[in-house]
Amino acid sequence: MHILAWRDLADVEAGGSEVHIAEVARHWAEAGIEVTLRTSYAQGQAPKVTRDGYRVIRKAGRYLVFPRAALSEVAERYGPWDAIVEVWNGMPFFTPVWRRGRPSIVFMHHVHAEMWKMAMPESERLARAGELLESRIAPLLYRRSRIVTLSESSKRELVDDLRFRPERIDVVPVGIDPKFSPGGERSEAPLVVAVGRLVPVKRFDRLIRVLVRLRERHPTLRAVISGEGYERPQLEALVDELGARDWLELPGHTSDADLLALYRRAWVLTSSSVREGWGMTITEAAACGTPAVVSRISGHVDAVEEGRSGLLASGEDELVDRLDAVLADEALRRRLSEGALANAARYTWMNTAHGALRALADEAARRSRR
Repeated sequence: MHILAWRDLADVEAGGSEVHIAEVARHWAEAGIEVTLRTSYAQGQAPKVTRDGYRVIRKAGRYLVFPRAALSEVAERYGPWDAIVEVWNGMPFFTPVWRRGRPSIVFMHHVHAEMWKMAMPESERLARAGELLESRIAPLLYRRSRIVTLSESSKRELVDDLRFRPERIDVVPVGIDPKFSPGGERSEAPLVVAVGRLVPVKRFDRLIRVLVRLRERHPTLRAVISGEGYERPQLEALVDELGARDWLELPGHTSDADLLALYRRAWVLTSSSVREGWGMTITEAAACGTPAVVSRISGHVDAVEEGRSGLLASGEDELVDRLDAVLADEALRRRLSEGALANAARYTWMNTAHGALRALADEAARRSRR
């Protein structure tokens, strides 16, 4: 089985999409499937490695990887394959054009929509071209493809915005690494944590302003925004401008051990993102017994059981108010923490890998019957 993805887990800008496909590939390899993952070059990493039982090939740059990977697969340069898996992360690999009748599935976590303008603020023309490709051109080529997405709300977006057929879309939620579990002590002072790549779609600028307003109500508040990304200089400048440097930290990339400790110490996890397929940090924190207060968007509405494992907020004012409510009410925090643990127990990477493989097997059987 060959998998095509934009970036590899070892990339400095890797995020939830890369974790997702790496876990799926690992479980498939453990089941005895020969898996090759083809991605763009990752800075400082070897072009070919074996990781967790599957082969990783990292070649070509951020944009050239799409045509080069497709040409390599057509020529079977890295060996024959029985099935192809595409991770459509904004820019597609156009597998329906060249897969030559062999079974395939397409992972599509969410519609990018306004993310194109956020990612390409310097070129309105390129942003419009990307949005046109995603919303109008590519869906025509993928109309018969089997799509796998992460949540029911993302499925609705794919149907409503891209006009995919609902019967051709499978919902397979993400898993949670077993290392995320309760333990240790909560921070003595109120601690709010956010985790993610420092990129425009996450709207950490808005979150920083929310946290500054929240501290007016909770003078001992501490906050940590963990992650790396090209927006870091602007976000650090905003923290300085608002005079929040002594209580709001941006530590950059956080090791797995430090991330686990951060989740366990936090009183609440938050996010003001405007686009998500799921919200992996929400369920990771939930597995540590930490509830979430996050923006009410597709993906988040599935990752959070509202009123049971966390709260959803529409707009900055409501995000401030709901964070305030959770920080001020110990009984509410305890109830949401218990609900978060119960919700997180439903999600495993084994189930994710099995669900995706079942979709691919069904597609192979359908093609055989045809």
